[in-house]
Amino acid sequence: MAVEGSGGPKENYVFDLATSRRGYRLNKLFISLGDPANRERFTADEAAYCREYGLTPDQQQAVLDRDWQAMLDLGSTVFYMLKLATMDNRSMQYLGGVFTGMTEEEFMAALRSGGRIRG
Repeated sequence: MAVEGSGGPKENYVFDLATSRRGYRLNKLFISLGDPANRERFTADEAAYCREYGLTPDQQQAVLDRDWQAMLDLGSTVFYMLKLATMDNRSMQYLGGVFTGMTEEEFMAALRSGGRIRG
């Protein structure tokens, strides 16, 4: 959803009831990865694990491709996605970079310098 502000339209994601419903199974899968046994099962056959949770074909493809932006668009939250990202040795700063169009290093530098200024 584009929101007008200083400097033009900005993309903002609102995690509302509709988004929660759309991403329920996707987020439930990510939450399950907190259990070491589930991480092993996921690693053994990611597609089968996705099917167990009833993901839509688009959600499953996003998980398999590690398409972080698509996962967000399909109803996940970054906080739950982080469980999958950490399995791939990715950090929250890496995801921050993905969602802002920066590398992980650029994102971390922006945080160290006081954050990204919009506009």
